[in-house]
Amino acid sequence: MYPGAHATKNPDRPAFIMASTGEAVTYAEFEARANQLAHLLQDHGLAHSDHYSILMENNSRYFESCGAGERSGLYYTCINSYLTADETAFIVNDSQSKVLITSVAKLPVALEALESCPAIELTLVVDGAGVDGVGPEATAGNSRVVDYASAIADMPTTPLDNERLGTSMLYSSGTTGRPKGILRPLPEQSPSEPLAMFAFIAKLWRYREDMVYLSPAPLYHSAPQAANSLTIHFGGTCIVMERFDPVLYLDLIEKYKVTHTQLVPTMFSRLLKLPEEERLAADLSSLEIAIHAAAPCPVQVKEQMIEWWGPIIQEYYGATEGLGFAACDSEEWLAHKGTVGKIVLGTVHILDDDMKPLPKGEPGTIWFETASEFSYHNDEAKTREATSPDGTMTTVNDVGYVDDDGFLFLTDRKTFMIISGGVNIYPQETENLLITHPKVYDAAVIGVPNEDLGEEVKAVVQVMPGEEESEALAQELIEFCGQHLSRQKVPRSVDFEPELPRLPTGKLYKRQLRDRYWGESDPQKSRIV
Repeated sequence: MYPGAHATKNPDRPAFIMASTGEAVTYAEFEARANQLAHLLQDHGLAHSDHYSILMENNSRYFESCGAGERSGLYYTCINSYLTADETAFIVNDSQSKVLITSVAKLPVALEALESCPAIELTLVVDGAGVDGVGPEATAGNSRVVDYASAIADMPTTPLDNERLGTSMLYSSGTTGRPKGILRPLPEQSPSEPLAMFAFIAKLWRYREDMVYLSPAPLYHSAPQAANSLTIHFGGTCIVMERFDPVLYLDLIEKYKVTHTQLVPTMFSRLLKLPEEERLAADLSSLEIAIHAAAPCPVQVKEQMIEWWGPIIQEYYGATEGLGFAACDSEEWLAHKGTVGKIVLGTVHILDDDMKPLPKGEPGTIWFETASEFSYHNDEAKTREATSPDGTMTTVNDVGYVDDDGFLFLTDRKTFMIISGGVNIYPQETENLLITHPKVYDAAVIGVPNEDLGEEVKAVVQVMPGEEESEALAQELIEFCGQHLSRQKVPRSVDFEPELPRLPTGKLYKRQLRDRYWGESDPQKSRIV
């Protein structure tokens, strides 16, 4: 389970292929490049447990940028490539990074951020050769800004003499507040020895040497980052989409005989809303496992996907913090529709606000007797807030319940809860229903100010192409919700937006939506952890 071994055994096998261009990087090339960057980072003075950051779109240098840290005992932070310069600077500074790796596409944001990042003394720019302002003498803030390929060109292609395991330190998405760095202890071991969590996942989803993994999501996110890394460690081939397109996604499965893939529920919805002739044109018979997570999947959407693809769809629930892990296959889900799985790692407790256990079937805050040790980097206060008073449990403030058979169901994030007239309303159920309406392309449900009730339920909807935004459609959607939901969950109003602020990972920036209605008076800010 190490790329170096595959570079010797199968040097010409593609480690990954970029979907839009067909550019293939073999295991021999990947191994050489990752080693060169590892030597450069070491020569620059980065020592065991030091940090560096990566700000790039999906490109052919991303994996080696991570792989260098994994073999040199470093923490690397993959930054959301859609962040602003201020948001980027916060993560670079908070992570205490010493080097920044970026690309020409993200260079304007990086250069602006560097003016506020005094600890960065070296910035590497992928495809920077020939770009004005990138060269041996270029500077931004305190940093030299140099072309990536030129910088590593003279570095050895052989492994470091003192290879040690490194790993990622990723940040929460920041959809409800400032992102938090999720720091795990870095054991003193060889990079050829996998972390226990990765070994567990690989066995669960049957990773193997000849697998072909299709990655439709941004590589900065924890799930695709881990899945692609595991594929390469096993000697498979990754097909990397620069951005998700449902028609291209289906074509790639047929073209490369894809065996494994991972999606988010919004991708399922996009696929299902394709015209039938496009959905059924591609040969998907090579698919063995399709994994999904990141958000609860509407029951109707998942039913349709299983009917289309067969019982190959597997679901899991697990925060980037690694508190615990739930999983289920298609058969288990069909017997417990709506579940995110049975707990297979860690021990779960459903507790009320007084930290008292709740009966089976009653929703409360999900706490885990932690399966994987973690802390929030440079933030003891946030770590304490996420930890039980006795120090034995942690939470990310998700709300859910466990049924009589031990299957976990998510209700929503506690921070997204709407409190209307003293009634707690979790909007996920309403969102899941709205997305099934044939005229709805995407939907979010939020609480907005109401003078009498404190908050009232509002739906914000993106309509399908060709549909007209109108008061009549708004009323149709309200009535549609009223036919399926209890009265307090039904939106009192519907607003239309050309596009919702959704991350490519499928997560919604609800904070942006709520700020339009609340500004600084948002009561939800007091619930943010």
